[in-house]
Amino acid sequence: MTEETYEEIPRNKIPWYPTIDYEKCIGCGKCVEYCTLGVFEWEEKDGKKRPVVKNPDNCVVFCTGCQPECPVGAITHPSKEETRKIIEKLKKEHSTS
Repeated sequence: MTEETYEEIPRNKIPWYPTIDYEKCIGCGKCVEYCTLGVFEWEEKDGKKRPVVKNPDNCVVFCTGCQPECPVGAITHPSKEETRKIIEKLKKEHSTS
């Protein structure tokens, strides 16, 4: 079950989700195994399977649990500080509408 809103803001307006650096990714799938919310899925590209961020809005805002699971440091998330600023701005816009 994923959140449809975060602090009354539609989840799809909050840019919080992991990014995979394919220069580092070894395709081990630890991220796919770790995340039970279905953020990651397998994709076949050029005859090789690799994990992709298929459902970014399923990622729980401020969760970074998959990041330390990656043995090669290929997963990153946005800045928490910048994301907080975006959320505050969205809240102000939401309260005036």
